[in-house]
Amino acid sequence: MNSYTLLALGLSLSLTFTTRMGADASKPERKGKLHLIDYPSIGSIARLDPRLDAILPLDAKIEKLAEGYDWAEGPIWIRGGNYLLFSDVPQNKVYKWSEGNPATVFLNPSGYTGSTPRGGEPGSNGLTVDSKGRLVLAEHGDRRIARLEPNGKKTTLAQYYKYFRFNSPNDLVYHSKGDLYFTDPPYGLLERNADSAKEIAFCGVYRLKPNGEVTLLISDLTYPNGLAFSPDEQILYVAVSDPARAVIVAYDVKPDGSVDNGRVFFDATSMVKAGLKGLPDGLKVDKTGTLFATAPGGVLIIGSDGKHLGTLATGVATANCNWGNDGSVLYITADKSLCRVRTTTKGKGW
Repeated sequence: MNSYTLLALGLSLSLTFTTRMGADASKPERKGKLHLIDYPSIGSIARLDPRLDAILPLDAKIEKLAEGYDWAEGPIWIRGGNYLLFSDVPQNKVYKWSEGNPATVFLNPSGYTGSTPRGGEPGSNGLTVDSKGRLVLAEHGDRRIARLEPNGKKTTLAQYYKYFRFNSPNDLVYHSKGDLYFTDPPYGLLERNADSAKEIAFCGVYRLKPNGEVTLLISDLTYPNGLAFSPDEQILYVAVSDPARAVIVAYDVKPDGSVDNGRVFFDATSMVKAGLKGLPDGLKVDKTGTLFATAPGGVLIIGSDGKHLGTLATGVATANCNWGNDGSVLYITADKSLCRVRTTTKGKGW
């Protein structure tokens, strides 16, 4: 039994235990007072609108929990297990972190199982869990969406669109109806858009139905990246990590699950031109519809009306974020570090 199998089995057994106890991706962990350790703080918080005071405590700070990664991504809280998983994309690993403990390797390899050594960004990127608590990964190197099973093996959920290989699935989010929406930029290809292995001319946003059918939703975005639904699931937000047009685009979600009426919700291009580190990347939404969007400068907090309320200024290029604990703690993957901020709101679905 190799290290991949052992680590995967450990994850799957934990997730299986959660499922048997009746927990799933839509149910919160047991309520109770949070007992969080104080960690060193980094960066700063820019307050640009009074509405931010109802979202972040006045004494809020960005805490650094762990560091030493090549590019940390895709944090996901495992409910019932009380721990966080996150990807290190260049290392081709998933790490596990829990309160008071150092982060440890949980899955290796995470997104590339080929026999030929390679550089670039081969590992898993975005992570989520399905309605049964099983880990689902966007895998750069193997160019697929995969699910980790209780026996430690992976099941390929999607690898092709009309018999053409995906570029490198990047981020993913479930709709309450069971459809999985995901983006497919070229970041996992060694030469990106110029790579000879690229089979699809565009970088798409797709929907994977529970029956395995893959449908193309959006094909005109240069570098679609993070995505999230509004609390009522009537809007799909997609981040575009293009320095020439660094935007978050909003789409209306139609009853059949397709999208239309794409429009720019927030434009961060001027922030790129000002020299702030990072690009639009991961997106998460709280229960009121406020967006927490990694972008130039850190994590932008944006009201549902598109107003920039404030910034969690990490000081580094920041990849992604997600809710954890009782839903009020925002975990952040910021370049080589894992961080968090305690909020006075809760994430969508908590």
